[in-house]
Amino acid sequence: MSPIIEVAGVSKAFDSQSVLKNVNFNVNQGEIIGLLGPNGVGKTTFIRILNGVLKSDSGSISILGYNPVSEGDEILKVSGIVTESAGLYGQMSGEENLAFFAELYGVTNKQKIDELLKLFDLQGHKHKNVSTYSTGMKKRLALAKALIHEPQILFLDEPTNGLDPDGIKMVLSYLKKYNQENGTTIMICSHVLHQLEDICHSFAFMEKQTIVEQGSLEELESKYIKDINVKVYTDFLPRESSYFLSFPCRQGEENHVIFTLPSKDRIPFLLQELLKKYKVYAVEMMNNDLESIYFKVREKINE
Repeated sequence: MSPIIEVAGVSKAFDSQSVLKNVNFNVNQGEIIGLLGPNGVGKTTFIRILNGVLKSDSGSISILGYNPVSEGDEILKVSGIVTESAGLYGQMSGEENLAFFAELYGVTNKQKIDELLKLFDLQGHKHKNVSTYSTGMKKRLALAKALIHEPQILFLDEPTNGLDPDGIKMVLSYLKKYNQENGTTIMICSHVLHQLEDICHSFAFMEKQTIVEQGSLEELESKYIKDINVKVYTDFLPRESSYFLSFPCRQGEENHVIFTLPSKDRIPFLLQELLKKYKVYAVEMMNNDLESIYFKVREKINE
């Protein structure tokens, strides 16, 4: 599968302040990719360069074969963008906003507006001025606006900022469903790791103004997690600094034991042996989540 976003050696500075350094990056068709990193690392600048709002100082970029510098208008026709500012008109209603952008993009299917209002649970508010909308409603309307012309690519800059837990869950579930049904490529820029773990197919980590690692969760786990910590709720009681079948283990809180295994492939063997003498109520892997991997990546980069 050939990438539809290809970035090679991209750098950017404002005056003498470097913001991006030699960024290399690829995204495949239909992929949801999370662009992750701490605040100030250059994520928003990178998003703006990709959709032609800013020009890089060096390097090359191809978006569906288009160059953002010379063919930015073509990229805008096939992409949807959601930023912190949302880009909505407060004095217009939600329905009027979508109608305006539908006309701007040449969308002739007027039913698309009602479909998106329904999808994002905004039908009951479509006649209200957007200035009266809550933060969550504005975010959902901004996503509807970005999807009005059925883009091939979505660029989302912190799409869940300011949302309560219900709003975050709602927005992420909409994006996952939309990707599955339409195959739209989605790039989500965020510094909140746990929100993206279940929605993204792959992740790119930014550190020191560049992308230092990229891959699926499984690929990153294989590369960075050498020992797996497994929490087992069981009636087995280890002694301090104990071992079970040569696996280090220690007593945790709330009736669980934490085992350290050389790989997750050893979990079935551990459980088989435990069940010969003890009860096992639940099992949970502890240190192979996205956040754990991210900090492993940062440790390596900052060694």
